Amino acid sequence: MLTLRMSRSVSIVGAGRVGRNLGRRLRRLGWRIEAIIARSASNAKSAAGFIGAGKPSAQLTRGILRADVILLTVPDGALSAVARSLAKIDPKSWRGKVVLHTNGALDRSILEPLAKCGAQTGSMHPMQTFSGRDDPKLAGIIFGVEGSAAARRMATSIARAFGGVPVAISSASGRSKKISYHAAAVLVAGLGLALVEGATQVLLSIGFERRRAQQALLPLMRQVLGNFEKHGAQETWTGPISRKDYGTVALHVGALKTQSPELQETYRALARLSARVLAENPEAMLKDLNRVLGKSRRKSK
Repeated sequence: MLTLRMSRSVSIVGAGRVGRNLGRRLRRLGWRIEAIIARSASNAKSAAGFIGAGKPSAQLTRGILRADVILLTVPDGALSAVARSLAKIDPKSWRGKVVLHTNGALDRSILEPLAKCGAQTGSMHPMQTFSGRDDPKLAGIIFGVEGSAAARRMATSIARAFGGVPVAISSASGRSKKISYHAAAVLVAGLGLALVEGATQVLLSIGFERRRAQQALLPLMRQVLGNFEKHGAQETWTGPISRKDYGTVALHVGALKTQSPELQETYRALARLSARVLAENPEAMLKDLNRVLGKSRRKSK
């Protein structure tokens, strides 16, 4: 039976950006690194060099089981197949092992083949981007954790060792809550990046150099985020919609007709979203906005 002490040995399956970064941090915390598995021998060897320890391999071998914790950082689409393949490796030896995956949208149910072998399964997702260029900040970062009691304890211990803030995601509704958690992250990171690049391209279209466009937008973004952190959303809200300056909104809609249809629709959707989540009287503002914004592919509720 797994005790409450933090285990000190880990095997990593999937040695990409997340696996490499978490592996190196665990090694620095005194963990023993066992197997490091990647899709090719060269990638596995490179990952072991980056982490500074571990036995690299391009195959799922029994050596993975030498560790107390198996960390799965494979791409989302590969996780199910990897779990099934791992479960076939000496099934009786999985009892008492902790298996954690780092996927943001999926919960422990994807690891059911391993749970049936007696493993304690769960997930540990850092709400942070891993660019592959710099070591991402983990101190103060939220880690979404869920799974069996033993898996949650282990994930919580690891997150705290990284300086992160573990937050338990209830499994009462299973996968749906984990997906909602991940959707929120993607709205800010993945889709937020598209918004910033879209705004950059608007400036490029009127003659800005990219460096100048970034110089214009980045301080603005930082100020908005700083104000949001200090004062909250309502007090931070600015711009023509917050002032009910619908004439300026109409001018924006006209100016953006030279941009892609997706960017035009994004402006309309975000204008309506801002009214829905920030206005004191959302329905009244949406009614006024809809007169200015015109038809949308999706009507506001």
